Amino acid sequence: MWIVETLNSLVDSEIENLPEDMQARLARFAQIIGNFGLQALPPDSTKHLEDKLCELRLAGKSGISRAIYVTTKGKRVVILRAFIKKTQKTPKTELELARLRAKEVT
Repeated sequence: MWIVETLNSLVDSEIENLPEDMQARLARFAQIIGNFGLQALPPDSTKHLEDKLCELRLAGKSGISRAIYVTTKGKRVVILRAFIKKTQKTPKTELELARLRAKEVT
């Protein structure tokens, strides 16, 4: 069994600021990961970004959002950053913030 968690209350706020359909999609993905693991997610719903950083790709009526995460020992997924995606490529500022936050994961 996998554990899906957020890094801190700041990430919780970021998720709460996503449109409702994106929040629901993220909650559903977290449920699937928790019960069956990352490999059980729909194809193309995850993407490796760099080093340990990966993203959950969330799409819905409201647009496109991303949740950047890392996996750790013990089958743990830690969400580091959630944001609405407005450009084709993940902005460097988002990657830098996720890299910084990843250092806090133990």
